[in-house]
Amino acid sequence: MLFHVRMDVDIPRDLDPEVRADTVAREKAYSQDLQRAGTWPHIWRIVGEYSNYSIFDVTDNDELHALLSGLPLFPYMTITVTPLATHPSDIAAG
Repeated sequence: MLFHVRMDVDIPRDLDPEVRADTVAREKAYSQDLQRAGTWPHIWRIVGEYSNYSIFDVTDNDELHALLSGLPLFPYMTITVTPLATHPSDIAAG
């Protein structure tokens, strides 16, 4: 199943700098592992915001929830999820 996910990050300004750096580094490693696995095939930065649009390719809602809640930055995120379906006019869908 494909999902369009918007993630808006709001890390508290008073978070210890070392904790922040460690959390961001773990987030990058976690997200890149999912990208390499094909579970997170697309990620785009939203210009001017600490946000992204992503596409996830997972088995079901529960898998997506587990992946998103496992993000190290999850406690600092607002996440919007939109399930996607094949459009009948998509020539690539065959």
